[in-house]
Amino acid sequence: MDIKKLIAMIDPDIYESLKQAIEIGKWKNGTALTSEQKELCMQAVIAYDIKHKPEHERIGYVSSVANSCGKLGLSEPTELRPLKLLDY
Repeated sequence: MDIKKLIAMIDPDIYESLKQAIEIGKWKNGTALTSEQKELCMQAVIAYDIKHKPEHERIGYVSSVANSCGKLGLSEPTELRPLKLLDY
């Protein structure tokens, strides 16, 4: 079976199972994922996202709007701001 057929067989429940396995590093039965399984699960989740979700809802999406990393609304990119340390 080719990868396109496998991706087509993934339903929302399987998708969530794959995501959870990646997040916790093991299958629902407690068996640890091998590094190869983790990689394949990530590829399947990414492929599912591309096929079924708009870009802004996909795994790993980073918005390019203001106030994202590197765009803090500072007048100059090199402008320094004071660091506030908390007392514990």
